[in-house]
Amino acid sequence: MDRTLILDPAACALVVIDLQRGIVASPTAPHAVDDVVANAARLADALRGVGGLVVLVRVSARADGKDALRPTLDPDSQQPAAARAPDWAELVPALAGHADDLVLTKRQWGAFYGTELDLQLRRRGVRTIVLCGISTNVGVESTARDAYERGYDQVFVEDAMAARSAEEHAHSVTRIFPRIGRIRSTAEVVAALRPAR
Repeated sequence: MDRTLILDPAACALVVIDLQRGIVASPTAPHAVDDVVANAARLADALRGVGGLVVLVRVSARADGKDALRPTLDPDSQQPAAARAPDWAELVPALAGHADDLVLTKRQWGAFYGTELDLQLRRRGVRTIVLCGISTNVGVESTARDAYERGYDQVFVEDAMAARSAEEHAHSVTRIFPRIGRIRSTAEVVAALRPAR
């Protein structure tokens, strides 16, 4: 089976999901937060170096909380609302501060709904999305499903994403992602990038 991966930076975007202070403060599996952030930063640097687009997506709600989703859940599924620090939605320093990056704020799990992500990708001629971030089975998977329905090719960077448990991560990586894209490592994606012509 041919696993050759070649990525054209002019038609490719790295979409990084929720690597922000409030999200990375919790433990992850099977990859540690520090490893996920380091691999995402390596991917971003590599794509920037060949003229590609980096999209940093964070999740936040307004201070009054009125735009937050509040579905009715079974009592054993409800989680207590935790107070959020003022810097909760700030991007991690390893990824922040690059003027050419596109920074988007979403209000729910997926990065497409209610944002201009699709518009900005299409205006730039992006056909392939490289996805990473936290959590594999929530923000990354929700974004991936939406990207699939919009016709994007996708590459999932397995060692640049993590979930709250190894089982949650494995379910997305082994059951969902193979049906809608390709799964690669950080090293494989970096090696697949070719300088823009």
